[in-house]
Amino acid sequence: KKPIRVWCDGCYDMVHFGHANQLRQAKAMGDYLIVGVHTDEEITKHKGPPVFNEQERYKMVRAVKWVDEVVEAAPYITTIETLDKYDCDFCVHANDITLDADGQDTYRYVKTAGRYKECERTAGVSTTDLVGRMLLLTKQHHNRGDKEYGIDNEHVGNISRDSSTHSPWTGISQFLPTTQKIIQFSEGKEPQPGDRIIYVAGAFDLFHVGHVDFLQKAKAEGDYVIVGLHTDPVVNRYKGSNYPIMNLHERVLSVLACKYVNEVVIGAPYAVSTDLMEHFKVDLVCHGQTPVMSDVNGGDPYEAPKQLGKFKQLDSVNDMTTQKIVERIILQRLAYEKRNKLKEEKEIAILDAMKRL
Repeated sequence: KKPIRVWCDGCYDMVHFGHANQLRQAKAMGDYLIVGVHTDEEITKHKGPPVFNEQERYKMVRAVKWVDEVVEAAPYITTIETLDKYDCDFCVHANDITLDADGQDTYRYVKTAGRYKECERTAGVSTTDLVGRMLLLTKQHHNRGDKEYGIDNEHVGNISRDSSTHSPWTGISQFLPTTQKIIQFSEGKEPQPGDRIIYVAGAFDLFHVGHVDFLQKAKAEGDYVIVGLHTDPVVNRYKGSNYPIMNLHERVLSVLACKYVNEVVIGAPYAVSTDLMEHFKVDLVCHGQTPVMSDVNGGDPYEAPKQLGKFKQLDSVNDMTTQKIVERIILQRLAYEKRNKLKEEKEIAILDAMKRL
């Protein structure tokens, strides 16, 4: 039986678990997934400048565990010719609307030819929403208790929509984590006997190319990589301001989608203890080049692995940080606000037209 080859394409700017979930669903519709990623020039022409450059975006998509192949500089408008060139049976896109510079559906040709399938868009996450959190620097996303997953509509509203309109695709919605979603993202494989187990810990906030390079280096140290994710209050203690930008549940899915990661500890302790190392049978604990803040008691959180001779500092040779992403966004703030407003206005116009049909 001939393997089914699936095509996806997009900007994949600030790759988040919503993108990863689309790619997961697309892969499940066939056997081999090819992802076309647009150039900076194409994206700027059709919807405004991306946050990440094309080399960064290619690397991020290659790191998503459901992706088999990346096609660089894919055309913004998906054509039958592109599908045929890569021998793809059909194209998959989420059930929202993507428009080109002329306001036309970028998937019109493959839809007409019957070579288009849809997957569910992941409610509660969008690049627009993440940009909004960065610009507003609110702490709404780390609420505890009855407001834990609430949304600060008053604040977020200013950035995601103007008062008169609201597009369901660009706006802010609530992300509701479920065990099912974690199971879908998790590979569910335990380490094999004799596997060398690597443990790394951190915030992994706004999962980015620096994280990918670091995790690739960590994976090269052994066979099975476990990532310990700190809770929101712990991250906030050492990062300050409104960090983390993504709450724990969102960070879990972002990290699980990375092909270099085998398992995630949800809410890992800040100090890496001997107990934790014995529990997970850890052979080596790794940390990158970012400064390490002392534990609440003033101790070194990596003291135990260091004493056991099981600690190694890795250099990912990538100086990208979450802070730098936020700075990029803030610098381009006006351009983004304009871009998001235009995007919403285009979507609203389409919705109105659809209602009139």
